[in-house]
Amino acid sequence: MTPVKGTPAESAGGSATASGGGAPRDPAESAVEVDDLTPEQLAAQWEEEKPPAAGALANAASSLVVLGVGIGAVILSVSMGLGTPDKPQPGLWPFVISLVMVALGVFQLILGRHNRDAEKFTRMSTAPLTGLVTLAAMVALMPLIGFELPALVLCIIWMRFLGGETWRSTLVVSAVVVIAFYAIFVLALNTSIPHLF
Repeated sequence: MTPVKGTPAESAGGSATASGGGAPRDPAESAVEVDDLTPEQLAAQWEEEKPPAAGALANAASSLVVLGVGIGAVILSVSMGLGTPDKPQPGLWPFVISLVMVALGVFQLILGRHNRDAEKFTRMSTAPLTGLVTLAAMVALMPLIGFELPALVLCIIWMRFLGGETWRSTLVVSAVVVIAFYAIFVLALNTSIPHLF
């Protein structure tokens, strides 16, 4: 569809002729043009650029995942022991949060079928799953080899492969995070967190 004059597509990006036959535009110039858009033009531009909406099947599938994780967390919380509000055991607060997850999953499953704000599953939808799997792997490895190496690998995966950061910033920030955690929880607070060094 050819954009008419004054539309967000033309205002934000310009025509191929105006940009030198489709050559990339200066980011500063594009930023100025975006700042000049009215709220209505920005809303129309965002509407054009947003991912396609998810269907009823995708909404139901995501609701079932939340529901399944919540039910699994409830079972694990009960096995850890709940205690009482005045004498809580380790599973009490995870149990409360798990009940909230179950309630939200049921609510979304029943009433969210017609939700038009949810986005369609794409390749980027696997990023949260990757984050969850790597976090679970870190928790499983901590009692065996301490937290330093798993935390370092976790930071690298999250920053470089999920966040798209450069290798330089990834390695520097990951090392700083692990050193800071070690200084706070091992040296300063002397907690019982498993550590290698």
